[in-house]
Amino acid sequence: MESAGLENTGTESSGLENTGTERGAAPGRFPFPYTPYRIQEQFMQALYGALEAGRVGIFESPTGTGKSLSLICGALSWLRDWEEKRRREEERLLAQDGLSSQRARPDSADTAPVSPTRDPDWVTAFVQNKEERDRVDRLKEEHIRRKKREDSLEKIRHNVQLKYAAKRKRCEEDEAKRLLQLSKEALSQGAAEGALDQLDHNEEELILAEYESDDEKKAVSGLEEDDDDLEEEHVTKIYYCSRTHSQLSQFVREVQKSPFGKDTRLVSLGSRQNLCVNEEVRRLGALQLINDRCMEMQKNKHEKKSDEENEGKKRRVSRTVCPFYSYEQMQFLRDEVLVEVKDIEQLVSLGRETKACPYYGSRFAIPAAQLVVLPYQMLLHEPTRNAAGIKLKDQVVIIDEAHNLIDTITCIHSAEVSGSQLCCAHSQLSQYMERYRKRLKAKNLMYIKQILYLLERFVAMLGGNVNQNPGCQAVSQTGTVLKSINDFLFQSQTDNINLFKVQRYCEKSLISRKLFGFMERYGGPASAVKINKENQKLTGLQNFLLTLQQGSDKEGTPQSPPVEAEHDQLRAASPLMQIEGFLSALTNANQDGRVILNRQGTVGQSSLKFLLLNPAVHFAKVVEECRAVIIAGGTMQPVADFREQLLCCAGVDPARIVEFSCGHVIPPENILPIILCSGPSNQQLEFTYQTRDLPQMMDETGRILCNLCNVIPGGVVCFFPSYEYEKQVYGHWEQTGLLSRLSAKKKIFQEPKKASQVEQVLVEYAKCIKRCSQTGGQMTGALLLSVVGGKMSEGINFSDDLGRCVIMVGMPYPNIRSPELQEKMTWLDKTMPRAAGQAPSRVLIENLCMKAVNQSIGRAIRHQKDFASILLLDHRYARPAIFNKLPQWIRERTQVKPAFGSAFAELRKVRTHHTLCPATNTVPHCPHLDFFKPSL
Repeated sequence: MESAGLENTGTESSGLENTGTERGAAPGRFPFPYTPYRIQEQFMQALYGALEAGRVGIFESPTGTGKSLSLICGALSWLRDWEEKRRREEERLLAQDGLSSQRARPDSADTAPVSPTRDPDWVTAFVQNKEERDRVDRLKEEHIRRKKREDSLEKIRHNVQLKYAAKRKRCEEDEAKRLLQLSKEALSQGAAEGALDQLDHNEEELILAEYESDDEKKAVSGLEEDDDDLEEEHVTKIYYCSRTHSQLSQFVREVQKSPFGKDTRLVSLGSRQNLCVNEEVRRLGALQLINDRCMEMQKNKHEKKSDEENEGKKRRVSRTVCPFYSYEQMQFLRDEVLVEVKDIEQLVSLGRETKACPYYGSRFAIPAAQLVVLPYQMLLHEPTRNAAGIKLKDQVVIIDEAHNLIDTITCIHSAEVSGSQLCCAHSQLSQYMERYRKRLKAKNLMYIKQILYLLERFVAMLGGNVNQNPGCQAVSQTGTVLKSINDFLFQSQTDNINLFKVQRYCEKSLISRKLFGFMERYGGPASAVKINKENQKLTGLQNFLLTLQQGSDKEGTPQSPPVEAEHDQLRAASPLMQIEGFLSALTNANQDGRVILNRQGTVGQSSLKFLLLNPAVHFAKVVEECRAVIIAGGTMQPVADFREQLLCCAGVDPARIVEFSCGHVIPPENILPIILCSGPSNQQLEFTYQTRDLPQMMDETGRILCNLCNVIPGGVVCFFPSYEYEKQVYGHWEQTGLLSRLSAKKKIFQEPKKASQVEQVLVEYAKCIKRCSQTGGQMTGALLLSVVGGKMSEGINFSDDLGRCVIMVGMPYPNIRSPELQEKMTWLDKTMPRAAGQAPSRVLIENLCMKAVNQSIGRAIRHQKDFASILLLDHRYARPAIFNKLPQWIRERTQVKPAFGSAFAELRKVRTHHTLCPATNTVPHCPHLDFFKPSL
């Protein structure tokens, strides 16, 4: 394949010689599965240049323009050329070293006498060349390791017998383990072990291990069994992350289809919830429970050896270990991952087949991988990133679907706990301490008492008493109060406790997991945890524990419907897991966040929430360490938020930031965006909070829809600012008869609030449109009433007949009365400069509104031959500050219509132009029903 090289527009950070050849932007210079669009070539060239120069890029490419393939082919072309340059540089240095070593053999007879007042020349030369020799030595070592890795993977790729041999060996080992276990069980029969200090047989595992110090050594990783051959720090990587599991799987499938699919070492990372193949652990459901159980089983495996050494002594109770955590099998899985590109589903299937853990097996593949695919949280949350072994130094990060990146970082680092959770955690932890007080070491008791004190003071800040039922304690002063972190800690009298140490203790001791196991065994039915049948009988101990609880669980949170079962299990069974997140959030710098005290009717209904104000502090390390960072999306406008709030606040030099936005692949006549300033009765369209509830505004909206539905075939999607307003307008239309007029032309569907019902509504909507287009008649399709920011404004494609017209009713400004938003606005006004005469808080409000609008109206055009109309119903869209925040490809084609008549005439022209398909002279219809990609 032709090597793709762009002119180096910046200084290379590694100091390598640029041996790539400059080439022009001729078509076909990037490997591509088909002839790329011109905008795809431009995208790849700009991407290549940004990676080569070490820039931070904001890239926008509308959905339907092949953004994923452009990212893959552009980035992997750069990576291939970069690796080739490194190899050439290595060869040059190694060749120079060979010549130098031959010359550096002076004859002792020819050596000149050395002056006693200065160092000999050879000493000076040695000092001067030491750094270069060290570099050459490192290159030699890397060269040997890389050759070993390539030979190993090539052997696995082409030698099928190795796979069969590995599988046969696994079967033999399984059989040996089974026979050994049977022998142990036979020997142990009749020799019942006495309970230790009157504890149940399996209760030993609930006791906290001795916590020696806050700076204890890391737990043994289990990797000492083999000094691995594939641990390579020098491999330059591209970390690609996106929001959802389905988006990552779709990206991997695109890589498989690309020209780089066969020779790229790709590894997909995911959470234990997605990758765990141990059914016993998977059944726990909640992510935090799965994480803690997995870590505990690993710890048990590492403690197993020391237990076996004490065979002559009193043996501890056997602990459960994970059968899939076998280093040898995970090593085999790692090699299989590196040999052939696999998505998450294929990785899980391979894990089940090889009886190896995909979660850890995939992590072992990171060092040798070229492309690492992972979810947002794993990259953007530093503790998770470190735990996964992700090292960003001099690497490339591509963040796709990044239109909500600022909100994502804010959400990842924010946390909320309710009064019920705080009281429940205090009750459970008190019971645990009471039960095992004599068995716990002094340091464990000290930290447990500190956590109990924190919980007590947090409940007091909500106006309650931790020893009383939170559901029965009325709050005297209701409302919302915001405090700085320091003020909150000072007023709650917890400023003398080192939260960093408490957080580390919770993490290392697995206390939340121990507490969950304890409540699972002794909590009784009030804990909302499934109890084993043999433990269902209420014992004296359980009565004692329930007495301690003082009814806090009985009258607390009411039982929730089955849909929320997983969330309820986590909240009811292990509230301490949620509280750990809140404690971690309180370790942020005082100026970067606020604590929100939300006092409602009762203490149980009240809550404490940490709000992160400055997401840049958690993004700064990413942009500092990485060679280049690319923030990409289909709709990135307006980009000011990314530039000012995220990048500049993270310390990125403005000269390092590059922006790229391309047009769409559709012809100009295939899209008709219109800003409509007034309706059929000349009523000015301005949907402010004060005017949108007026009957005349709702009537005018109905008249516009009636007229549009008369001329637009197929599907019409109408977005409202909120569920409440959509419901209000729908009710008004029912009363006035407008709804029946609309129903004569289009069957009406409403977006459901429950995510579980979305798919059913969409399928029915699609079937109705297809049926109408095939049968003809008075009804011409369907009308879908949706909500901005709801289930259908993101991740769902209304392509072809499913969305021939998208209508935006009003401007979906956020609720400025929200305490969180008000605090964010205040913080921005204090910390950010004014932009074009506007206060930063005002810019934020407009940007939040237009990001939501751009996401919604981008649902219609999904491929090159698609066509649709877009109507923005509010004259304020024509204001320059708002108009310029529309995506460029839409903005360039937008018409501003002061009156409805001229807009209606344009729509009729479009309908006439597109009604007949040139190929068949028939009305086109929806080709399939598989049109949506719900976000998981």
